[in-house]
Amino acid sequence: MDGLVSLAPVLTPLFGMIGALGGAWLVYRQTRRKNDSDAQVAAIKTVTDGFTSLLEQQRAAATQTQERMASLEAKYSDLERRVEHLQEEQRQWRRWKAAAIEYIHDLRDLVRDVLRPAPEPPDEIASDLEQRDPA
Repeated sequence: MDGLVSLAPVLTPLFGMIGALGGAWLVYRQTRRKNDSDAQVAAIKTVTDGFTSLLEQQRAAATQTQERMASLEAKYSDLERRVEHLQEEQRQWRRWKAAAIEYIHDLRDLVRDVLRPAPEPPDEIASDLEQRDPA
């Protein structure tokens, strides 16, 4: 025991230094773990923010696409109505033209029979009249 007591002035600073080094190592380890943990949290936050941003962009694009589709569908419906209206006008015009040509033929026949030969038709309707003219 006397040997240990005589070594006390040497061992005390040695054990103190070992304790200080051990404490410093524990502090370093704790700080490193905290930093690693903070880095992981920051990385997860960055990834989460990135995915959130991407999701918001996709939602905005989907909403914009739906709005465009609704607009295009409305325009398409309007165009269909216009086409149907124009087709009906065209059918009416064709019926009127056919009736007018028939009426002109009847008048020509009447004039030809009663008075004299009918005058030559204008160039605009001559081809239509020739198609139906039996003479």
